[in-house]
Amino acid sequence: MTQPLWQKSDSKVDPRIMRFLAGNDVVLDREFFLHDIVASKAHVEGLANIGVVSTDERDALLRELDALAADFSAGQFILDERFEDGHSAIEARLTERLGDAGRRVHTGRSRNDQILVATRLWLKEQLTTLEATCRQVAEVCLDRAAGDALPMPGYTHIQRAVVSSTGMWFAAFAEAFIDNTLRARQALDWIDANPLGTAAGYGVNVALDREHTTQRLDFARMQISPIYAQLSRGKFEMAALDAVGTALLDTRRLAWDLSLFTTAEFDFVRLPGEYTTGSSIMPNKRNPDVVELLRGSYAAVAAARTEIEQLLSLPSGYQRDLQFSKGSLFHGFTHGLAALELLPDMLARMEWKAERMRAAIEPAMYATDVAIEQAVAGVPFRDAYRAAAETAASAGEGRTPESSLAARVSPGAGHDLRLDVLRARLSRS
Repeated sequence: MTQPLWQKSDSKVDPRIMRFLAGNDVVLDREFFLHDIVASKAHVEGLANIGVVSTDERDALLRELDALAADFSAGQFILDERFEDGHSAIEARLTERLGDAGRRVHTGRSRNDQILVATRLWLKEQLTTLEATCRQVAEVCLDRAAGDALPMPGYTHIQRAVVSSTGMWFAAFAEAFIDNTLRARQALDWIDANPLGTAAGYGVNVALDREHTTQRLDFARMQISPIYAQLSRGKFEMAALDAVGTALLDTRRLAWDLSLFTTAEFDFVRLPGEYTTGSSIMPNKRNPDVVELLRGSYAAVAAARTEIEQLLSLPSGYQRDLQFSKGSLFHGFTHGLAALELLPDMLARMEWKAERMRAAIEPAMYATDVAIEQAVAGVPFRDAYRAAAETAASAGEGRTPESSLAARVSPGAGHDLRLDVLRARLSRS
C-alpha cells in the first residue's frame, strides 16, 4: 500500500490495523472513482481561479486527471490494495506524474468532502436512471391498459370479489410508477447540492471558489454549511434508497400478482420463456424464478437503508463509522435498479389467458353491481346490500363481464380509466 495521506513521522502503521481500516473501501471506490476525478478537476479549476495553482499547473493537472480517467476506464490503471482508497490513488498518481503540482491538488479539501461529492454525483446518476426506468414501466403499463380490456376477476383478501379487467390492472401499476417517477425526481432535486469545498466539515482559511465548482459539477445549489454537509451524509443516501424502495414495494405487489396468476390454480398469465426456469429435479415444471426474485428484491434495498440508518447514531462532525455506508448504498442501488430494469420488457411481453380469466368470474361477483343499482334507484343501501347477499348466486343473470365493466363509470373504474389524465401527469413529472 502507498503511504497513507495522514501518515506522520512519529506514528507507526500496523498492517493488521490498516487492513481493518481500509476494509473493502478501495474496491468500492472503483464505483465512485470517475466521479472523484471529475470533482478533482473542478477543484483544480477553482484553485486556479483564486491563484493557489498557476495556469500551467492547472492545465497539467487537468491533463493528467483526464489521462487517469482514460486509463482507469481502459483497465490500464487498477484501483487495488496498493492504495488506501480512491482519493489517495488520485493524489499518488498526480504526484508521480507532476511532483509538487500533484501534491497541491489536496489544498483546501479533505477526503470527507471528496467522498461526499463523489457519492453525490454518483447518486444523481443513479436517481436519473431510476426516474427513467420508472417512467418506462409507467409507459408500458399505460400502453397495455389502453390495448387490453379483457375481463378478469378482481380480488380482495385473495378471494373473488368483483369483475375487473386487465386494463384496470395495468392502469393501477401505471399510476403507481408515475408516482415513483415523481418520487425519484423529488429525491434527485433534494440531494442536488454541492458539498465540495466544505473540507473536513468546518471550512478552510482560503476563499475557495465554490460557486465555480457548483456550476462546473452541474449542481442545482451549494450546500453552504460545512457542518451540515457532514450531517447530510447518510441522510441523503437514505432518501435516495427510499425512492428505489418505493418503486420496489410496488414491484413486490405486482410480482405477487404474477406469482399467483402463473400458478395452475389461476393460470391467467403466460410469461415469456426467458423469465422462467426449469426445475432441477422435476421435468414437468417451469418456475417463475424472475418474478419471485423481483418479489424479494425490496429486502435488499430495505436492508441497505437500515444499515445506513443504524450508522447514524452519531454526534455532528465526520465519524469513521460512515465509511460503511458506501457498501450499503452501492449494493442497495445496484440490486434495486437491476430488478426494476427487467420490468418493462416482461410487462410488455406477458400474455393474458382470456378464457381462463373469464371462466373464473362467478355469478356472485355481480352482487355488488346489483346492490348499487338498487341503491341508486332509491333503496337504502343497507337494505339493497342484504337483498343482494341473499340472491348472490343468481346475481349474474342477464349480465356479462363486459356489461359490468361498461356500467362502472366512476372515475378510474372499468369504463373510465382516465388514461389521458395519467399520460398527462406522466409528461409533467
